[in-house]
Amino acid sequence: MVLDELWRELDGVEPLSGPDGGPLSRTVKLILDPLVIRPVQNPLCAGPIVTADGAQLLATRVHASADVLRATAAWFTLLKRVRRALRITDGNPQDLYFQRCFELASGSGSPDPFRDESVAEDTLRDVHDVAAGRTTQALKAHVTYPERARELNALIDVAWGRRPLSGAATGDHAAAIDAVLDACPGARLEQDGDDGRHALDSLVAGHAGTHHGIALWTIEVTAHRLGLTAHPVPVPPRLGTSASTSTLGLPLDRSVYERIFTVLRASTDRTELPPIHELVTTEIARSCSPWALLDESLRVAATTGAALATGLRPIGTPSSPAATATTAVRVINGRWQREAYVLQARRLAVSADAASLPAANPLTAIAAELLEPWRPYLRRLWVRLHGRDVREFAVHEPDELWDLLDGVARSVILDHRTRVKQALSAIPLTDAADAPESRAS
Repeated sequence: MVLDELWRELDGVEPLSGPDGGPLSRTVKLILDPLVIRPVQNPLCAGPIVTADGAQLLATRVHASADVLRATAAWFTLLKRVRRALRITDGNPQDLYFQRCFELASGSGSPDPFRDESVAEDTLRDVHDVAAGRTTQALKAHVTYPERARELNALIDVAWGRRPLSGAATGDHAAAIDAVLDACPGARLEQDGDDGRHALDSLVAGHAGTHHGIALWTIEVTAHRLGLTAHPVPVPPRLGTSASTSTLGLPLDRSVYERIFTVLRASTDRTELPPIHELVTTEIARSCSPWALLDESLRVAATTGAALATGLRPIGTPSSPAATATTAVRVINGRWQREAYVLQARRLAVSADAASLPAANPLTAIAAELLEPWRPYLRRLWVRLHGRDVREFAVHEPDELWDLLDGVARSVILDHRTRVKQALSAIPLTDAADAPESRAS
């Protein structure tokens, strides 16, 4: 709310703003958080609720960057105009250009719309040349060539048939998982993390992630209940020939094409990725592996995240989690339960049945999600783990794991805030009179 109000005080930042005048979620994610607010260096500005001192510091940082933010918006407008002239269609402009525009604005101020066209063109060519052939068009051409498509489909059949379907019950890892979830938040606060590191290492060494990933194939309803597949148990991946970010399936239902497509769209420097042919064959092996991940530490992260997610009760009362809940569960539950939209959804949810919620209320869909919070949480967690797996970024330290698990929770909360705000702005004021105001923060 504080950040939203501060943003509305700025002029000249419309290209970085949503229809309602607040900052776009990508503006917060790509510009404000990492480049202006810097919550790690300024902890008073971090978290969904800030103190009076935190609000004052936040205002100081935003207003101090006002000129750079206006120049960033102007550079983004110029880059989009030149992008259209060059007929570039690959990638999302906000993902690709926001931070480059901030860099240009910091070094050069506002652009001259005509004199700086060449700078904009050089920037665009630099951004898109780093793709080095790793484009969605190249991916489509690769998987649609008839003879190669037959070979790749045969490779999927072989990989799926060779899945390990035993060993799911090897060892009991619950105590080590709880130990990790107890130690993770403290590790980020630089408290003694030896216990958490030892527990995390034991999970990786004991292949706990692999065993739990195998269980998703062999225990009916588990993967479905977690929101990872629409089927009772996961089915073989399709090769696929197209993808749209608005119609992507659940994580374990996505085609090989869709999985690589999302990685390409999210990459700002594609030279760090393997060539297209290697991306495809590796993704086939990955999609037929436990948790649809190859790295054991990331499988452990998924397993630990599932244990965390199934303990979340944002729509419950603050005392609803069991006394034995881990520190990580208590921290995220406490933060989530203080959200304004959650407080309103709790009042609507007079029973555990989401169908009891008024259909006309814009909180209905979100309140239903809050009754099964592990679904949106694990969907987002899997996407982040998949991206790390493709780039071979393992997780070996408790503080790294906490950054990942906590970051997913913050992302889901922010997404809910944005959806509530959009829903409330779309209904008449008379209908929204009793609804809570929810703003981006």
